[in-house]
Amino acid sequence: MEIEVKIRALMMDPNSGTPIIILKDINSETMLPIWVGAYEANAIALEIEKVSTPRPMTHDLIKNVLTGLDTMVHKVVVTELREDTFYAVIWLERAGQVVSIDARPSDALAVALRMDCPIYVEDGVLKNSKLAASLSERRSDDELRKLLEGLNDEDLGRYKM
Repeated sequence: MEIEVKIRALMMDPNSGTPIIILKDINSETMLPIWVGAYEANAIALEIEKVSTPRPMTHDLIKNVLTGLDTMVHKVVVTELREDTFYAVIWLERAGQVVSIDARPSDALAVALRMDCPIYVEDGVLKNSKLAASLSERRSDDELRKLLEGLNDEDLGRYKM
């Protein structure tokens, strides 16, 4: 089953300096942190803050190509956590044909923000994540930040580049 989520926060892991995207279940307090690369985090931050760049960035180019080809993005789904790596799929439709495209979660999230489509996480990913349950118990940003400060790579599947 897919759980709809929103991007709750984008922060830096104080131990590694790696960006972390916090996904939050829209119907509960369950949250899922995903470590991402700096470039992808920047692409997500630019879209969240609605910052325009002088020339299209890669995810803007993807949006322009999809729009130019009359292709709709139905949703993106974080589908799996395997060997400390998250996996995602982008669901596209063009001319009545639905296609799923394998993607890194960071790229899928950057496209989802630009295409204004829903974001989902497979419930198995949340169940298998060591931190999703403990993060769901935290309600304030300060508590979340304190919890994340104590993390290391083994605490949750670290998104590897």
